[in-house]
Amino acid sequence: MRTINQFYINGKFVTPAGSEQIEILNPANRQIIGTATLGNQDDAENAISAAKAAFNSFSKTTISQRQQYLQNLHDAIIDRLDDLTSVTIEEYGATKQRAIWSNKFAAETFLLYKELLNDFKFERKIGKSDLVLTPLGVTAIMTAWNSNSGSISVKLAAAIAGGCTVVIKPSEMSYIQSQILLEAFNQAGLPNGVINMVNGRGDVIGPVLSSHPDVAKICFTGSTMVGKIIAKSSVDTMKRLTLELSGKSPNIILDDANLETAIPLAVNICFMNSGQACISGTRLFVHENMLEETKQIIIKTVSNIKVGVPTDADTTIGPMASQKQYDRIQHYIKSGIEAGAQMIVGGIGSPDGLTDGYYVKPTVFAHVTQEMAIAREEIFGPVLSILTYKTEDEAIQMANDTEYGLHAYVSSSDMERANRVADQLNAGRVAINTSAHDPHAPFGGFKMSGIGREGGIYGLEAQLEPKVILK
Repeated sequence: MRTINQFYINGKFVTPAGSEQIEILNPANRQIIGTATLGNQDDAENAISAAKAAFNSFSKTTISQRQQYLQNLHDAIIDRLDDLTSVTIEEYGATKQRAIWSNKFAAETFLLYKELLNDFKFERKIGKSDLVLTPLGVTAIMTAWNSNSGSISVKLAAAIAGGCTVVIKPSEMSYIQSQILLEAFNQAGLPNGVINMVNGRGDVIGPVLSSHPDVAKICFTGSTMVGKIIAKSSVDTMKRLTLELSGKSPNIILDDANLETAIPLAVNICFMNSGQACISGTRLFVHENMLEETKQIIIKTVSNIKVGVPTDADTTIGPMASQKQYDRIQHYIKSGIEAGAQMIVGGIGSPDGLTDGYYVKPTVFAHVTQEMAIAREEIFGPVLSILTYKTEDEAIQMANDTEYGLHAYVSSSDMERANRVADQLNAGRVAINTSAHDPHAPFGGFKMSGIGREGGIYGLEAQLEPKVILK
């Protein structure tokens, strides 16, 4: 049993002003593995005050000083990598491979920003003017539960590189992971008040962070619904926003693609992180003449996927993160059946022998139509919908017929053709014949999938305000 009963404010672990407690469950077996004390408005305001006080001096640090802090943060996370991996499996239910990758990615993010600072120009000449990129101020970081270390670190690294101080509010479902991460941050030895963290409910801490006049910027990863609430709350103080929100990503398999390669890749793209990823390619578009062959390859591919306890090295899909997630996915599977889609694999309920945790059957529907809920709404679980098209133009039109635009995928043996299709897709990222991630490239979405970008130079510039000096 772990007890999370301290916050990190002004360089110290402190007792919360709030007193509410919640239980922390292991999603693989629904056993209680810890408790956490939640903060209140006073805790959030104390953290903001500490970050504001630290900003004056931290914003004046040199590039070399900030590079050293970024190196220290990387080293401190690497020192705790085994602990982070273990609790990511235990608290979140991540597979071993995912837990190792995501926490290494978190550490490496700090090195990426250290390297970016080598060539980044905070002062530039624009026309006859001097342009100075100045730190914004206090940044509030609010993150989701499906990639805790990585989501916090990509925002924090950009803020540190830009000379900003932060207040972090992690997900209510990630307190043990966040505690280990926080202990690493403390070990890194940054000045007091630069990094602050407060645990608490989104509806308690969130409104304070998004409306407080001493917070200059919000970096949020989560649902579009919550993103809208944050945006409305922040407008009175004109906060700068980076909102990375929901997705319903299309994956177009062009009729010249090698299905034996493209379809297993498509299944992996949908089921990545046990299906709990905003970039999952959950809408698969195939030419109508390729549907039957696609179905057979999918059945074979899914039959080789292991759903199981996340501590097993060969598990591909672990438990869903919570009862709420389990119930949500069951709802959508039922919805697909009732709407008349053809369920070719999976179904309602838990896999045999896995009823103790929040396990679901990876499910694939064929003969899905555009108006079905499973084709339009973010499910956030291992559920794939197959839609068919007649022409390339129709495939593009169908792929873009969504309120989201976070990610998209294209498979083709003709790169010129694939690029032509990619150019017409309304998404922040389009991957051709791959599921690779580029940490240097900006990440974010079109339409309801967000505002702004994080990652790489774009993430750094989002922490800065351009100031023009005329002489």
